Amino acid sequence: MPFNPKPDIERHAVRAGNFLTRFVHRIEEFWQRVTEGIAVQELWSQFRSEARESYSLYTREIDWEALRKESRGRRFRKTTSALFWAMLMKLSPARRVFLLIALVFAIMALLNSQVLISVSNSQHNYEVNPPNNFVAVLIAVAALLFLLALELADRITMKRDLEIARDIQRWLVPAVPPVVPAVEIAFISRPANTVGGDYYDAFLRASPGSKPDAKRLMLVVADVAGKSVPAALLMATLQASVRTLAETPTTLLELVEGLNRYACAHSLGGSRFTTGFFAELNPGSGELSYVRAGHDAPILRRASGSLERLETGDLPLGINADAKFTCGAVTMGPHDLLVIFSDGLIEAVNDADQEFGEPRVLDVVTSSGGAGAQGTLKNLLSAVDSFVGYARQHDDITCLLLRTG
Repeated sequence: MPFNPKPDIERHAVRAGNFLTRFVHRIEEFWQRVTEGIAVQELWSQFRSEARESYSLYTREIDWEALRKESRGRRFRKTTSALFWAMLMKLSPARRVFLLIALVFAIMALLNSQVLISVSNSQHNYEVNPPNNFVAVLIAVAALLFLLALELADRITMKRDLEIARDIQRWLVPAVPPVVPAVEIAFISRPANTVGGDYYDAFLRASPGSKPDAKRLMLVVADVAGKSVPAALLMATLQASVRTLAETPTTLLELVEGLNRYACAHSLGGSRFTTGFFAELNPGSGELSYVRAGHDAPILRRASGSLERLETGDLPLGINADAKFTCGAVTMGPHDLLVIFSDGLIEAVNDADQEFGEPRVLDVVTSSGGAGAQGTLKNLLSAVDSFVGYARQHDDITCLLLRTG
């Protein structure tokens, strides 16, 4: 019987095909796990944004004006040296030593490689010892991986603490708006980091000098100077102060002046000031009284489509303890919309460093005529997200919208 190799070839081909399929599947699973399903374009955009942010962090203390006066070669050397020291000094002393050890062994491996190349290119026969180079590379890589593991452990611990702080911060602001007849309220806050310095609130409080059951709707949007943990801590104290003062029989103006005195006592000489917009709405009459303390002027879109700005305002909180504030007033009619926002909305930037800007905010508010508070908020966020793209958020974004029925 003649030998027929065809079945064996087909069997081996099937095995090879199955192996290749499993291999490709595992590669896909590995890639999915590493990237969390994010597209390559978005990954690259995130990397560029994070690299730009890190570069800004390390170059913050470099005197660029002095470097521009140097020759190109000296400028490159001084910039490289400044970046190296900026990164090195961000580490603890022990980790600096580990990094220097890793760099020494990496340089030794590089120099040894150069010797091997020069020997192989020469006309002489010298005995070389490649394992020495391998050991130096291994020590350098191990030291760098060990240093990376230590930094990751710190990052994980800090991230866990920040997530707890974020949850606490979320408890301090309302998750759902208060139920007020003929009034629609929508709000959102997006911190630039895990926690932020923006604060919003909406709650009913008793009106001084009126009937016990008469309630006014208190609206607050504030922005503590700075970001992340320091601003979040001050935001928490501001929230507690607002709620405490709101329980007392004070007018809106007296409440803001009390907040200002407290802010001045805890503003580190004015370096931690707070901008804010504080308003009280009489749901029955539509009368809105407000105090604007250095905050961006809110937008009032009338039912007719015309826009007004609530521009009456004074200094931010925390600058002058004796500052006097002005109380503005306006009457909201049926289907009027009030848009209060922090400066993170108009100052959101894209990859080209272009700001979203106030004109775009006004365009969205104008074009969202019948969308209501929730619909207009959704349109604003969609517009800013489309404009920013994958660029990293640089400041906290907070919006509070109110529409009368």
